[in-house]
Amino acid sequence: MDTLKATTPGADALFSVRDKSVLITGGSRGIGLMIARGFVEAGAQVYISSRKAEACSAAASELSELGTCLAIPADVSDEAGQDELAAAVTELSGSLDVLINNAGTAWGAPIEEYPLTAFDKLFDVNTKANFALTQKLLGPLRAASSPGAPSRVINIGSIDGIRVPIFDNFAYSASKAAVHMLSQHLASTLAPAITVNAIAPGPFISKMTEHAFGSGEGYERVVAKVPMGRMGSPADAAGLAIFLASPAASWITGGVITLDGGLTLGY
Repeated sequence: MDTLKATTPGADALFSVRDKSVLITGGSRGIGLMIARGFVEAGAQVYISSRKAEACSAAASELSELGTCLAIPADVSDEAGQDELAAAVTELSGSLDVLINNAGTAWGAPIEEYPLTAFDKLFDVNTKANFALTQKLLGPLRAASSPGAPSRVINIGSIDGIRVPIFDNFAYSASKAAVHMLSQHLASTLAPAITVNAIAPGPFISKMTEHAFGSGEGYERVVAKVPMGRMGSPADAAGLAIFLASPAASWITGGVITLDGGLTLGY
């Protein structure tokens, strides 16, 4: 017991991400921006990427008032954009402590109208890009890793990949279920140098979700199903991501962690 106490860091160090290099895709809005803000405020060196250069630069400028944040615009839905992003991060920092694959998109329509092209688009962004960026950034991730202090990959899935969604978003739910299994497969392959975990968020208000349950009857209907009685907050998103990136989570890999206020417990 004394040996365990002697090798356990204090609480501040245990949950610290200070000076860690962190790349967050889709970091200019929604959950990605929530997470980016949390890491910047915690003292990390943060790179955010998004398809729209102007929005990416504006978000980085805002976050730079709180700490260190740089914009690297890139479209991660295709290989050229993935290569550009990986090369830029490698050039800026030869090592990368944390990769957060958050970029995503959705598509909803009744089954009779649901286009097959939606599967191509959503799997390209939501699933394939996670694998591609992890693969292309293996060098910097491995360079940042040391025994007992692995680098981290955090993939953003969804509770819609765990249980049948309440909306007709067939390709979205399928792509997010794939993210969860991909995360577990990568975790098995990349251990012990790199941990890989997935976060499965429930209802957060963002540009992608505001049309469905941002306000009014839709909002009340969703909140009524959440045991904790509210939507997710920026602190919820940032808190779990920071924990998974901190020394406290160095022995956690292959997890699919729900962040949903208990919504998946039942309706």
